Amino acid sequence: MIAPSELTSLVAAHGLHPRGVVLRSLDGAGGVALDPEIPLYPASMIKTPLVAAALLEAESGRYGLDDPVAINAANLTENDAPSPLVPGYTATVRELCTRAIAYSDNVATNELYDLVGRERATSLVRRHLGLGATGFFRKLSGSEPRIADAGWDGMRLNTHPPCDAARLFEAIASDAIPYADLLRDMLAAQMWNEKLACGLHDGDRFAHKTGDTDEVCHDGGILTTASGSRYVIVVYTGLASSKANDARLASFMKALRASL
Repeated sequence: MIAPSELTSLVAAHGLHPRGVVLRSLDGAGGVALDPEIPLYPASMIKTPLVAAALLEAESGRYGLDDPVAINAANLTENDAPSPLVPGYTATVRELCTRAIAYSDNVATNELYDLVGRERATSLVRRHLGLGATGFFRKLSGSEPRIADAGWDGMRLNTHPPCDAARLFEAIASDAIPYADLLRDMLAAQMWNEKLACGLHDGDRFAHKTGDTDEVCHDGGILTTASGSRYVIVVYTGLASSKANDARLASFMKALRASL
């Protein structure tokens, strides 16, 4: 496992500041973290715990994964890729979960806010998953102006720090939560692979989620190396989303991967 001082040097060398980084071996080799509780806005990283909350409710029998959900026009917002989720379309709960993670679909995410309920989702992930600093407070908007969110208190923004993201990925990797296999498949199907994934070695697999706004650039997930070693890695930065900053994360991952 890389030493904290070496990780600090790598982070500084790649200009990742402010930042929160968590690296944990899933094979018992320990871990290291830099500012794991940093209160950076999670952006689309919030989608993984929200889907986990939705799956907890499915496990409890509140609804089935193949139950229908009619798309509400009030949840429409921009996405970075075309989405079938428009008024008149009926999705399944499974489709909403998959699209929220694999495609980072904002409309799917907003539908899950309504399906689970933001207070209910916050309680579920804190009580059942140990994500004590995670909270769902405002629906997502893909562009300005932001969508009208009648359920928002006007103050609090979503929270999901690097330490909670790493804890959730570890639970998913170790089958410690309901539908962990389904969550791994969703993360492995990630279509946005311009950040950490670009720094991996041939044969590595990275089941992950990204998060971007004009103020943050994040990535994190479950890394399985070509030799079979497994890690959770989470990198949050207070850098604007851009191709240049995506490249910073990729270069950082390439340097870090050489030490794993």
